[in-house]
Amino acid sequence: MGHDFSSALRPAIVMTILFAALLGLAYPLAMTGVAQAVMPVQANGSLVRDADGRVIGSAVVGQAFVSERYFQTRPSAAGTSYDGLASSGSNLGPASQVLVERVKGDVAKQRAAGVAGALPADLVTASGSGLDPDLSPAAAQAQAARVARVRGLPIARVRALVADLTVRPLLADQRVNVLALNRALDALAGPAGR
Repeated sequence: MGHDFSSALRPAIVMTILFAALLGLAYPLAMTGVAQAVMPVQANGSLVRDADGRVIGSAVVGQAFVSERYFQTRPSAAGTSYDGLASSGSNLGPASQVLVERVKGDVAKQRAAGVAGALPADLVTASGSGLDPDLSPAAAQAQAARVARVRGLPIARVRALVADLTVRPLLADQRVNVLALNRALDALAGPAGR
């Protein structure tokens, strides 16, 4: 019996080491190499850089904008203020009183900021990841009056900027990337308007 065990143990150890090396090292390294060769921007996080080459964000990971001068992202359930290390949804169901109170607070915040009329859902609800970089065009347009007022811009110009930056994919909902929108606002205002 001891001989059968030892003869079966050696191939099991060899196969474990082989598959660990193959699937734990070789395959991930090969996929990383292919990704770097085929789509390096996406493989490196779709980083957005300023004119000096400094990383200021990512096109695919949301970040909090708190100044009234900027379009604000949807609420985040990822820790505090779009914490990338805590990416997750809130897991609160539609009958949750905690969710109801949080949404009521977000509605009050939007009303205090001057948003009138029906509120788009993405202004008061968090995304599944908690790090959504996009808003619906309706959510961006709902904030246009505040942004125009604070920046001293014509509201028609701000609304046109939102329309210009709206992405219209064939098989998905229209969206506006908040970082791109806020960068365009800063470029519109010029260096003195920042």
